[in-house]
Amino acid sequence: ADAPHQEIFADGILEIGFNNGTVRVDLYSYSVSERDADGNPVKEFRQRIVLPPQGFLESFGTMQEMFKRLEGAGVIRRREVEGGADAAADTKA
Repeated sequence: ADAPHQEIFADGILEIGFNNGTVRVDLYSYSVSERDADGNPVKEFRQRIVLPPQGFLESFGTMQEMFKRLEGAGVIRRREVEGGADAAADTKA
């Protein structure tokens, strides 16, 4: 029998940095108790993924492919960003 796999949930990426030759991707989850000044849940650091540059590049390509699939399925759509034509995405909640 296969060993159980660990699953990690995150609401998103808090920050991405580069240090000592590796890309560090910090994941966040929304706090269940702390709120910001506007009453929105605070983003709390949860876990870090550390990748070599090549691994980050491969991951980026994989994310781009998923973006295209989600966009094609109508789950997300492109929108114009204020002040420019950069693509961003909105999700259907």
